[in-house]
Amino acid sequence: MNVCWTEAVGVKVKITKMHLSENEGIEGKAFVVTGGLGFVGSALCLELVRRGSRLVRAFDLRLNSPWSDHLLKNGVHFVKGDISHRKDVEKALRGVDCVFHLASFGMSGKEMLQYGRVDDVNINGTCHVLEACHEHGVKRLVYVSTSNVVFAGNEIVNGNERLPYIPLDNYVDPYSRSKSIAEQLVLKSNGRPSKKKDGEFLYTCAIRPAAIYGPGEERHFPRIINLAKLGLLLFKIGEPNVRSDWVYVDNLVLALILASMGLLDDIPGRGKQPVAAGQPYFISDGSPVNTFEFLRPLLRSLEYDMPKASLPVSTALRVGKAFSIIYTIMYPWLNRGWLPEPLLLPAEVYKVGVTHYFSYLKAKEELGYTPITTPQEGMAATISFYQERKRKSVDGPTIYEWFFCILGMSGVIAAAFFPDIGPVPLVRSAYLFVLRSMWVLRLLAIWATAMHVGEAIYAWRLAKRVDPANSRGWFWQTFLLGIFSLKFLLKRGAKK
Repeated sequence: MNVCWTEAVGVKVKITKMHLSENEGIEGKAFVVTGGLGFVGSALCLELVRRGSRLVRAFDLRLNSPWSDHLLKNGVHFVKGDISHRKDVEKALRGVDCVFHLASFGMSGKEMLQYGRVDDVNINGTCHVLEACHEHGVKRLVYVSTSNVVFAGNEIVNGNERLPYIPLDNYVDPYSRSKSIAEQLVLKSNGRPSKKKDGEFLYTCAIRPAAIYGPGEERHFPRIINLAKLGLLLFKIGEPNVRSDWVYVDNLVLALILASMGLLDDIPGRGKQPVAAGQPYFISDGSPVNTFEFLRPLLRSLEYDMPKASLPVSTALRVGKAFSIIYTIMYPWLNRGWLPEPLLLPAEVYKVGVTHYFSYLKAKEELGYTPITTPQEGMAATISFYQERKRKSVDGPTIYEWFFCILGMSGVIAAAFFPDIGPVPLVRSAYLFVLRSMWVLRLLAIWATAMHVGEAIYAWRLAKRVDPANSRGWFWQTFLLGIFSLKFLLKRGAKK
């Protein structure tokens, strides 16, 4: 076993090599990354390019993402297609040496309730990948699974790969069930002979990452931050001693690279017996932590409040089931942008409210995996990213202030000037009970409107100086909310 220094994912680190060079099985080879324009996929594509791969294809349903420009500049090829369409997959995988299968659907939010699409992408899509690998003689397939294949709300402390799969009827969400089926299909396909009958075989393994975080993460953090911004992060779930795993994106990318090396069948001394063939591996930072404590430095840095109240898991499950029923009724509109994400779903209650974390010892011993970024370093980089994103956006008040201001302004204008239709007479009566005069009511409406217009003009002029890219957004938000919006811009101006 050799030790050397290398720059992995842009960070200089000490790594352990099991008689492999840094770029073994990568330099001069061709790769496909399904879901390659996503958060992890794009980081993996860039790392493959950095390590000297001959060709990297990002196979994705989209051609644009926050990372697409950077990927193009680094020579990554885009292939647009749907993982659930066999012909699209066959086209993307033609002529490559190794496939990283990251594409998935239904991990969180509204997606979790789109059962048909979840199975189509995660199960059928994986079948298409396996068949295309067989058809084109691909030798290595690294599948990105999830630790949820062995977790369904049951407490797990320092679990390992010997844990059995959950019975299919016992999974708490369709995503975990579909990933379990897909992972088993992938691992059972290990050692399948190539259709070309050239004596080559397909070797497969599965990586089971913990919850993923890092600068630009698309699923967990943006939703949490948005809820905190709106004042809707109302409660913690479970006991303070509940712990679970997280994994920083650079650590996960390193694990994926090492897994691909572990599938090589031409390593001296091993013959055609790749160390990772047919194996699953848990991957994490190795520092289980309470989810809400993990999020505390991020929310505090963005000046958002942490929830003070706590709900027991049983109560949170009832809340999650209520949202699940409501959103299931709204199934035809789940893809619509106007429908917000559910506040909570049952599977998410278990993820944050029940202890479950796993050892990466097997990955360390067989692949040489050791996290290259500590949780403190990873969170610091993540905080910097979201602080910069906040500086570039229009900040605003909680949803309660939105409702108070919009309903208040609409009510006073309607009561002062609208005819007697709908609830207007009732609203007018309420205002007159306090103001006693229509003349005073109309004066109040005119004064409030004038104040909002004046504050909006001031906000636009101030934003031209302190936040010119968002001056129009500041104008319209302040026009609607008045001082409730302007106070955020004034605070930003004071920091300049």
